[in-house]
Amino acid sequence: MYRVPNGVCGQHQIMIRVGPAGWAYKDWNGIVYPEPKPRGFDPLQFLAKYFNTVEINSSFYGPPRAEAAKKWIESVRSNRDFRFTAKLFQVFTHTRKPAPLDEKDFKDGITPLMEAGQLGALLMQFPWSFKSDAESRMYVVELARRFREYPLVLEVRHSSWMEQGLLDQLAHLGMGICNIDQPLFKRSIRPDVRVTSDVGYVRLHGRNYKQWFSPNANVRERYDHLYSVDELEPWVDRIRRISKDAKETYAIANNHNLGKGPANALEIAAMLGDYQIEAPSMLVEHYPELKAFVQ
Repeated sequence: MYRVPNGVCGQHQIMIRVGPAGWAYKDWNGIVYPEPKPRGFDPLQFLAKYFNTVEINSSFYGPPRAEAAKKWIESVRSNRDFRFTAKLFQVFTHTRKPAPLDEKDFKDGITPLMEAGQLGALLMQFPWSFKSDAESRMYVVELARRFREYPLVLEVRHSSWMEQGLLDQLAHLGMGICNIDQPLFKRSIRPDVRVTSDVGYVRLHGRNYKQWFSPNANVRERYDHLYSVDELEPWVDRIRRISKDAKETYAIANNHNLGKGPANALEIAAMLGDYQIEAPSMLVEHYPELKAFVQ
């Protein structure tokens, strides 16, 4: 397992965690995970050998179960540096019409992670269509109030949000801002190094311009992009810069199709740490670009 070395910058210690978004993908079998899998194979325990964070993707589609969260904690127990991040349930960010019990159910589900000190951030991910206006800004403030007990990070994708006054308001709320890489269209948020709380956050979505806004594209197609080293190098620099202003920084590779996210996350970790890493042998075989970074 790699470990990005902690450093000291100014008055605080630097901690950077790098990992993939999600882990329950069938198309990872035989690429990230062994196929056939050994009896009792635990994919999260397997990933914790190589990464010190994973973003929980399933919480976007429904409140997690407390029993599942406890199992996740147990799966990563051998990695003392490991922390989860989690996406907020989409009824709060996309449909914005939560049912009466959705908030309670969601909080009950992630309580074990909070109690174990294993939740590094709760990501409130909004779509590109969520643009900054008075109503939307008030909605974000209200959401911050409802989930104020968690380390919150806001992800927005439309450039109307990138006003200094709005960023100052996030800082006042103690809410982090997510710096994203995405296909760039006219009003898309561009790569940046913004920090508005103790938590720095980066998400790499890939650069699949053809499928990004396609109504016919599925999730795998939309995030199907393997970053080259040349594409990653500017982000490695940005992650370093973000980490200087944050107590903890999370860099998440969301280009998950066919294990591209784990491959790029390992490359980022190696470039940040400036030393060779361990990687699943199957992943290296599938993405030979990794050979330059592997022990």
